[in-house]
Amino acid sequence: MEPAGLYLHIPFCRGKCPYCDFYSMYADDACMDTYTQALLAALNGWAAKAGRAADTLYFGGGTPSLLGGARLESLVRAARACFGLRDAEITVECNPSDADGRLFEVLAGAGVNRVSLGLQSAVEEERRALGRRAGVEQAQACIRLARAAGIQNLSLDLMLGIPGQTQESLRRSVAFCAQAGVTHVSAYLLKIEEGTAFARRRDTLQLPDEDTVCDLYEQACTMLEQAGFRQYEISNFARHGFESRHNLKYWNAEEYLGIGASAHSFFEGKRFYYPRDWSAFVRGCAPVLDGQGGSFEEYAMLRLRLTEGLREELVQQRYGHGIPEGLRAAAQRLGCYGVLEQDAGAIRLTRKGFLLSNTVIGELLAAFETVE
Repeated sequence: MEPAGLYLHIPFCRGKCPYCDFYSMYADDACMDTYTQALLAALNGWAAKAGRAADTLYFGGGTPSLLGGARLESLVRAARACFGLRDAEITVECNPSDADGRLFEVLAGAGVNRVSLGLQSAVEEERRALGRRAGVEQAQACIRLARAAGIQNLSLDLMLGIPGQTQESLRRSVAFCAQAGVTHVSAYLLKIEEGTAFARRRDTLQLPDEDTVCDLYEQACTMLEQAGFRQYEISNFARHGFESRHNLKYWNAEEYLGIGASAHSFFEGKRFYYPRDWSAFVRGCAPVLDGQGGSFEEYAMLRLRLTEGLREELVQQRYGHGIPEGLRAAAQRLGCYGVLEQDAGAIRLTRKGFLLSNTVIGELLAAFETVE
C-alpha cells in the first residue's frame, strides 16, 4: 500500500483570532502534557491497528509551536517509530510570537524539515486588525532563526480580502514574501465564518467589496508568479520542487490519518473524525465514522482545485474509465464563460474559475450521473 499522510492537531492558542473557526483553546503546561500523552497513546494504538507507513507528517492547529520543543520532539520521534516516516516531509505550523532559535534547533534535530509561519499580512495595521500579536520584524527574525537551525523549506500564510486591504498594501505583503526567500506561500481569501468575532462584527468591518477581492486575488497570483512562486492549487504557490507534499495528498484524494481533537481522516477507504472536544480525546474516545471516501465525484472535486486539473490518464488509472462524457459536456458549456478549459488530456479551471470554484465544480458534478 502507498504510504499515508499523518496529521496531528494541536488545539492550543494564546488567544482566538477574530477570523478563526478552527478548534482551539487556551492551555497551561499540565493541559499540554496531558494532551501530548494522549497523542502518544493514539499514535501507538493506530500503529498497532493499521500496520501502515507514512511519508508526511503535519502538525496543525491551533498553534503547534506553543507545545514547545520537547513535546514536539517526543511526538515526531514517536511518529517515526510508529509509521516509519522514511524520506518524509515533516511540517510544523508556527506563530512568529511563539517561536525562537532554540525551538527550531530542537525541531531540526528531531527531523522537522518544513515550517509554516502564520504571517497573514506584512502590513502592521492589517495584522492588528487580524488579531496577530507578532510584528513584521518578529516574522523576519523567525525566518532567519529557522534557516540558521537548518530548516530551509519555509512557507508563509497570506490572507486576501481582509479589513483595510488595498492593492498597495497587498503589494507590500507579497514583496515581503519574495524578499524573505521562502519556498512556499499560501494565499487564502478571508471567509467570514459563523461563530467568529468577525461574524459578530460583520457590519462594522471595513472589508473590500466583491470586485475588489477578485482583483486582489488576481493581483496576488500574478505577483507571486512573477516572484518565482508557481501556482499549483487555488490558494497555494511554490518555488520549483517545494509544493506541499502533505497537502497534495488531500487534493489527490490519497489517504491520511488525522489524530487529535477535531482531526479528520481518510484512511483505509473510510472517512472519520475526532469530535471537537479536548477532554473526549484525552479520555480515549473513538473517532466518528463519516462514510466511505474515494468516490469519483470526490476525486474530481479535489483535483479540480489543482492547476493541472482533472487528468484523463490519472482518472483511467484509478477508476478504469476516463473522464465521463457528461462531465466533458458540462465543461464545454461552462467553458464559454471563461471559468475552465479542457483538452483531450484534462479539464482544468482558469484563474477566473478558481474565484468561483465552489459554483463551477458544483455545476460540473451535478451535470452527470455517478460512474461506479
